[in-house]
Amino acid sequence: MDNSSATRVFFLIWFFAATFNFCKVSSNISCNEKEKQALLNLKRGLTDPWNALSSWSDQEDCCKWAGVHCDNKTARVTKLQLGNLNLNGEISPSLLKLEHLNYLDLSISNFNCTSIPSFLSSMRSMRHLNLASAGFCGLIPHQLGNLSDLRYLNLGYNLGLYVRSLHWMSRLSSMKYLDMSSVNLSSALDWLQIMSRLSSLSELYLQGCRLDSLNPSLKFANFTSLLVLDLSVNLFIHEIPNWFSNISSTLLELDLSSNALKGEIPCSVSNFQNLEHLVLGVNYLTGKIPESFGQLKHLTVLDLKVNSLSGPIPSSLGNLSYMWKLILEGNRLDGTPPKSLGLLSNLKHLFIGDNFLTGTADEVFFTKLSKLKYLDLSRTPLFFNVNSNWVPPFQLIYAHMSSCKVGPNFPAWLQTQRSLKVLLMSMSGISDKAPSWFWNWTSNIDFVNLSDNNIEGDVPNFLVNSTVLDLSSNHLKGQLPRLSANVRVLDVANNFFSGPISTFLCQKTNRKYKLQVLDASNNLLFGELSNCWRYWQYLIHLNLGSNRLSGRIPYSMGSLVALKALRLPNNSICGDIPSSLQKCSNLGLLDIGENHLSMTMPLWIGEMKSLTILRLRSNGFKGHIPLQTCQLSSLRVLDLANNSLSGPIPKCLNSINSMAMPHGENYETMVYFEDAGTYFESLMLIPKGEEIRYEENLIFVSIIDLSSNNLSGSIPNEISVLSQLHFLNLSRNHLTGKIPEKIGTMKELESIDLSRNHLSGEIPPSMSNLTFLSYLDLSYNNFSGRIPSSTQLQSFDALRYIGNPELCGAPLKKNCRKEQESDGDTPVGKAGGTAVGKAEDDSETSWFYSGLGVGFAVGFWGVCAAPFFKNTWTCFWFVNDMKDQPM
Repeated sequence: MDNSSATRVFFLIWFFAATFNFCKVSSNISCNEKEKQALLNLKRGLTDPWNALSSWSDQEDCCKWAGVHCDNKTARVTKLQLGNLNLNGEISPSLLKLEHLNYLDLSISNFNCTSIPSFLSSMRSMRHLNLASAGFCGLIPHQLGNLSDLRYLNLGYNLGLYVRSLHWMSRLSSMKYLDMSSVNLSSALDWLQIMSRLSSLSELYLQGCRLDSLNPSLKFANFTSLLVLDLSVNLFIHEIPNWFSNISSTLLELDLSSNALKGEIPCSVSNFQNLEHLVLGVNYLTGKIPESFGQLKHLTVLDLKVNSLSGPIPSSLGNLSYMWKLILEGNRLDGTPPKSLGLLSNLKHLFIGDNFLTGTADEVFFTKLSKLKYLDLSRTPLFFNVNSNWVPPFQLIYAHMSSCKVGPNFPAWLQTQRSLKVLLMSMSGISDKAPSWFWNWTSNIDFVNLSDNNIEGDVPNFLVNSTVLDLSSNHLKGQLPRLSANVRVLDVANNFFSGPISTFLCQKTNRKYKLQVLDASNNLLFGELSNCWRYWQYLIHLNLGSNRLSGRIPYSMGSLVALKALRLPNNSICGDIPSSLQKCSNLGLLDIGENHLSMTMPLWIGEMKSLTILRLRSNGFKGHIPLQTCQLSSLRVLDLANNSLSGPIPKCLNSINSMAMPHGENYETMVYFEDAGTYFESLMLIPKGEEIRYEENLIFVSIIDLSSNNLSGSIPNEISVLSQLHFLNLSRNHLTGKIPEKIGTMKELESIDLSRNHLSGEIPPSMSNLTFLSYLDLSYNNFSGRIPSSTQLQSFDALRYIGNPELCGAPLKKNCRKEQESDGDTPVGKAGGTAVGKAEDDSETSWFYSGLGVGFAVGFWGVCAAPFFKNTWTCFWFVNDMKDQPM
């Protein structure tokens, strides 16, 4: 061995020995006592609900405590990782004694809307500060600008934070990562200029910051190092500015979604040659998808959903071989999906639903899409045209093909999908018998919706394991299926299920079910409601309407303390409403209409403070309307029509605040499940003489229907206070007296029916102020005098005033004599005889025709617009969640 080799060997032996001895020495170094006490002071000020800081003990080396990191040489504390521990309480200034601390993470805590401690700005060694989702509020201390070495700052998702200015941030020249999402930056008008001065900035997240301008006039923005830019969920209402082309060489991810950006997608976007993620969804972008997008060779995610983009899907997108997520749903795209999309072999998410795409999606299209996991072709005229023996190359997790032509045959290829968790195929044209394999196959699916098809067959007594099973509006028959404990929604409405309801409710098990929604309405179920409700404590919505149920409402239903909606209409239920329902304090909707209940209305009804919808029509209720009804301050729907109620209308109805004051509390008709879907409650009402089904728009309805009873006395003047009431029906009673003079203050009224009573006097002139009125029936009373002149009142058919012998004026053909003129009317002429009659006749005719046009338009839309509210997109939330998943 020569001298140089010997020297090298000796050096290596010395080095390893020295390293070994150093490690032995350093392992014996314990944390600094002053810093230990500082950390213990910090702990004393905090509340630790998960006991995550249990290792922080005076007897232990603080360098070994959970979340504490020390320097290997000096044993000084350099890092505190205390995020995601739900800590709360007070952050002690003792942190200032940690002079070498350069990393602090207190994210995902709950500091109960306290301010960010200003003393943090004195920790000059700080390079990494993470206070995201920590529950801070108030003004962000400008002193944070003193942390000149800061590389990482995350203040995102503290919903109460705001700034007056961002000038302090210009001193943070070393900043590489900045997240201020959900911080109110609306006062920082020069935010863009300041951010662009941070020359080292590589990631910028400003989601939901109430920013309203991207400064379209700006020619240049100096984001020379920027890799990620997220400006989503802001208030930009202009076009995408040209300065974005300045950052095209570095940018990897760009998110401008959920703003109000308008105009066409600029062609300069195709200059972003390194771009991997481009998200422009939920804006007002128009025009075509640029063909030049096919040049973005590195693009993996393209999200343009919910804009107004038109034209065909560019075939050039098939060149993007790295693409794994393509979201184009909710636009106006037309034509046939290009076959080139079938070349995207890495594609996992393909969402092209809710467009005007035509043609077919056949087996050849999917041949190379073996990695596909999430597929949405819904709400398009596309025809999913595959053979009955087709075996897809993919294993889907999510399939949304509602309102897309899948039928008429039942899709046999579903049997091959072993990973499927969500199947949405409502209104998909299936007109076939459900195959025998289908029922057990669904046991592995979390969410199944095959509603509104023509699926036939006997449903076997299979066990439902799906979290959500919606088979409503088909032609299925048999008994209701058995449920596993995990089912949360079972909707089998509008079928031919039969058998005693007790067989389903009293299944032979001791388990408590987690079912929250049960809708078996409009079937052939019969028998008495059972006493097995103790197994169904999670029920929120229960609808067994339109069956053949009989007997009484069992007292044990009061055990359903989570219940928000109870619907048993159109059955043969008798007896009374059990007082145990008082225990259901969350009950917002009670519908027991069209039954044989025959007792008096319960006095305890006033204790149901959450009640918003009370529908007891078409029963045999008798006696007075309880005054306690007026205590239901949240009531929006009071339907007691077609009973045998007597006595006066309570004067205290003006105490129902939700009908008297705007923005009153509404019953939430939608049940939202984070991982299971959305269920909408519906209700049949008769607001304008015809039955209308209300669904999502039910929360906007306000109605009092006391028609077809034996009520007597006058219409209380107090009712005029109900300024938010839309529909008032007091017809077919024995009411006397006058219409309240101030009825015109009920500005929201769309319908008034006072027909077939014994009302008298003149029609109040204030009714002319009811500009939304589109339905009026005052027939068969004893009204007298001239019908007030207004656009609305003359637009109604004369039949709406018939049966009032002393009533005159348009639209009736009976002319008014001079002594019948209302005090507020100006005489048409002073000459007598025929001339006066002629003048009056001409005047009335002109009023009639001038009012007819506007009145007809208002009336037409009042009746016909309601169905437009009923278009449902019940799984929009679920689509969003699923699309955001990487797998």
